[in-house]
Amino acid sequence: MNYVTGATTALITPFKNGQLDEATYAKLIQRQIHNGIDAICPVGTTGESATLSHDEHKRCIEIAVEVTRGTHVKVLAGAGSNATHEAIDIAKHAQKAGVDAIFSVSPYYNKPSQEGLYQHYKAIANSVEIPVMLYNVPGRTGVDIVADTVIRLFDDVHNIYGIKEATGSIERSIELLSRRPELKVFSGDDAIDYAILSTGGAGITSVTANLLPDIKSKLVHEALAGNFQASKKLNDELYPINKVLFCESNPMPIKAAMYIAGLIETLEYRLPLVAPNSANMKRIELVMKNYKIVGV
Repeated sequence: MNYVTGATTALITPFKNGQLDEATYAKLIQRQIHNGIDAICPVGTTGESATLSHDEHKRCIEIAVEVTRGTHVKVLAGAGSNATHEAIDIAKHAQKAGVDAIFSVSPYYNKPSQEGLYQHYKAIANSVEIPVMLYNVPGRTGVDIVADTVIRLFDDVHNIYGIKEATGSIERSIELLSRRPELKVFSGDDAIDYAILSTGGAGITSVTANLLPDIKSKLVHEALAGNFQASKKLNDELYPINKVLFCESNPMPIKAAMYIAGLIETLEYRLPLVAPNSANMKRIELVMKNYKIVGV
């Protein structure tokens, strides 16, 4: 099975006049392709998946496949829901559209047990043939996919190959990799990308890479090549921008940064998300001046 690893970007979803801005979305993907990213991740948390309609969610996946076709860049598509049948529907659509793999966020709001999480992910993975990555972000969902459940799923379900770890815990990644070195662990927190890669992580899914795909991809590729000093230097240099891009709930700051950089024409969100407050907008703009933001 051909797994997605390396430097991946959690894409923002641009809107114009309240609608999905398909042309800008395609341009953003092309920019990622031209700047060294290994895979793009449409319709995750950063892509405002929680407020997209199912049709919009599916269309974002289709555009990602269309734009990356014939390139080196793969598509790791978001296919998560707190209703298992909805996640299965999206997963099946993603497979039909031609994605390389899916990642699926832990079910939010309804707080399932660990057995419920196991059955949820097993059902999703069994509904498709493509690789499946778990996505653990308890600060968002209210539920943690504990290490024992991750290991159980990895052992029992042939196409569950990895996990995007966004607990903020380096210890969790170390535990998982000490027990299953072949598990593909991705960093889901920009500030600790180097730390997770240096302990055996197989990649990252980055918010900051929307803005700085060239630097983020180099950070990952240096670490995976064993050049840890170079990777750490880049991680350290990125700390100020990584920090400010989470000054309010993601994706509010990164979308604002993309607008400030001229990479999206309009700064639109779906309620209940709104633009960062004026003080934070100034903070974002000030920090951005320390980085060279490449075009397409």
